[in-house]
Amino acid sequence: MIRKAEIRDLSRIAEIQVFNYRLYFYPIFQSDEYYFSELQVPALMRSYASELDSLYVYDDGVVKGFIKIENTYIARLFVEPVLQNCSIGTRLLEYAVHEHHADHLWALEKNTKAIRFYERNGFFATGERKPEEETAEYLLLLRRK
Repeated sequence: MIRKAEIRDLSRIAEIQVFNYRLYFYPIFQSDEYYFSELQVPALMRSYASELDSLYVYDDGVVKGFIKIENTYIARLFVEPVLQNCSIGTRLLEYAVHEHHADHLWALEKNTKAIRFYERNGFFATGERKPEEETAEYLLLLRRK
């Protein structure tokens, strides 16, 4: 079910990220220019094309989620919004922990749904935070205990 991403997966990976960004981050940042002009599937596909070595997809016949793992850092984890709460994110996270020894990630402080998900899966806020670039928002560091 979880495999290394391939070129053919880039459109789904980008599509999943765009849907999640618009659904969960647009209400926080309210940037029409970014979320409806700059954030486009073709541009994300191009940016991810050189990062295939760090991308893994959940694929049971259809790509339903993906994770980007850099050493032990989880850089991205997204599941198709209509398929959330079906254990796909948990499986991707478990894969990162067991196969790549992933032990930390940054989450947007206001993304409480994501933070609760990570806490249910053994990651907890360290108290360390940093500003999200070019915004007034903050990211929280979560580590696996």
